[in-house]
Amino acid sequence: MSNMVGDFGTTGNVSRLSLLATFSIATGNAPPLTRARDLPGFGGSTSFVHRSTSPIPSSGRPSIVPRVGLFIPCYIDQMYPDVGFATVEVLERLGVTVEFPEAQTCCGQPMANTGCTEAAAPLARRFVEIFEPYDAVVCPSGSCVAMVRAHYHEYFHHDPRYDALRPKVFELCEYLVDVLKVDKLPVRFPHKVGLHQSCHGLRELRLGSSSETIVAPFNKAKQLLELIDGLELVDPARPDECCGFGGTFAVSEEAVSCLMGHDRIADHLQAGAEVMTATDMSCLMHLDGLIRRDKQPLRCMHIAELLAGRPV
Repeated sequence: MSNMVGDFGTTGNVSRLSLLATFSIATGNAPPLTRARDLPGFGGSTSFVHRSTSPIPSSGRPSIVPRVGLFIPCYIDQMYPDVGFATVEVLERLGVTVEFPEAQTCCGQPMANTGCTEAAAPLARRFVEIFEPYDAVVCPSGSCVAMVRAHYHEYFHHDPRYDALRPKVFELCEYLVDVLKVDKLPVRFPHKVGLHQSCHGLRELRLGSSSETIVAPFNKAKQLLELIDGLELVDPARPDECCGFGGTFAVSEEAVSCLMGHDRIADHLQAGAEVMTATDMSCLMHLDGLIRRDKQPLRCMHIAELLAGRPV
């Protein structure tokens, strides 16, 4: 992997591709992970690099143009770059100035989740150094944002730089609803859509109300999906159950992970979904592998792609 560091950037000894190594899906070295589910190919010869889009008039345009630092998760960068492009298009359509700092690296979550917390420390420090100049940081992943907001404390111990940045880091839907107050989207998506609610976004960021809490129902992703012309939301019987991905859990406990994923897919199929969406591409990567292996009539698309008006 050392010959890749120059291309993808590194902090300490950890490169952007360390996530792929952690999940053990490097070409020719995959474990039994692929018995029950397919895995995506790489996003092509070009990974995500910010490209500017022409602003489209929208009623959601803010009166003061915010300067946003775009944080792209490793697996989106390398395998689903169009999710990054869709995120940029949505934000710029709403009048946001988007910048993609190319020095950014992995947030450190894979290492922290497997107990290698010291390996994540330099990545946490690097994140703060890179993103502290921005008005806000937006990321199309509840999982990565939860790592920054809920788990970086042990690396900083009340460091004022981190304390100032932490409340400015947002998951995409959270930023659109809570900061930009979006109430109109100029896109159409004439399909039945099931929303998978990823665990980190739901229970750490509180992007929606979960079934174990006694609160008034709310859901920020659903609030945005309801603004899309032609989109019909269908409700699974168990709307906030885990898909079974869980990062390295999907490798170490493959059988359990796949069974949980099959349950989620069956629930959305019985609800009549044509497309399953979520705020985390990692969950959708896991589910899409199972769907494609079983040849099920269901498509997985990140919510940014729907908000940007991508076709199926």
